[in-house]
Amino acid sequence: MKAVLFDMFGVIARVQSPESMTALERTAGGDPDRFWAAYWSQRPPYDRGEVTGSDYWQAVCAELGIPRDLRLTDELTAADLASWSEIDQRTVDLLGLLADRGVVLGLLSNIPEDLAVLYEATHPWLERFAVRGLSCRIGSAKPEPAAYEWCVRELGLPPEEVLFVDDRAENVDAACRLGLQGHVFTSPEALWDVLEATLT
Repeated sequence: MKAVLFDMFGVIARVQSPESMTALERTAGGDPDRFWAAYWSQRPPYDRGEVTGSDYWQAVCAELGIPRDLRLTDELTAADLASWSEIDQRTVDLLGLLADRGVVLGLLSNIPEDLAVLYEATHPWLERFAVRGLSCRIGSAKPEPAAYEWCVRELGLPPEEVLFVDDRAENVDAACRLGLQGHVFTSPEALWDVLEATLT
């Protein structure tokens, strides 16, 4: 194993908290279940960079029957970015340990452009990644094979020499079908145990 390809959300950054989800629901108004159905059904083109944030939220509002409102769109965008902005410092510290051991680091994240720009402006540890496969810029998202293939190609390594780490089993399974090694993330400590055994 010569490289570790990390997922972002659920591994390095935290998934949306109940509090941040409630803030989004209150901003949108209406039925929360309908809101989240629209939120996720419209998300893939946004994550792939095919539509802007404004277009995404207008599509969500249209699905919910909410009239076009630029102020509401701005408020939803701000609440959404905030909901994905908390990191797990333990995993960030682990990146430093791996880099110090000479392990090549890669990132593969389903992330829209607005959030990618925010992270690049506020998190210098992103510079540790030799390869950054951001779905909004490579035009494909997990678990699509093209997303993994893009990263492996940019890493310049055989897939069997790359360990893919993600908190979603279906994404890890997709990587393994392409020949990568895989680890379903549960905690930084459990991941370090696996990595330490591999690196020694």
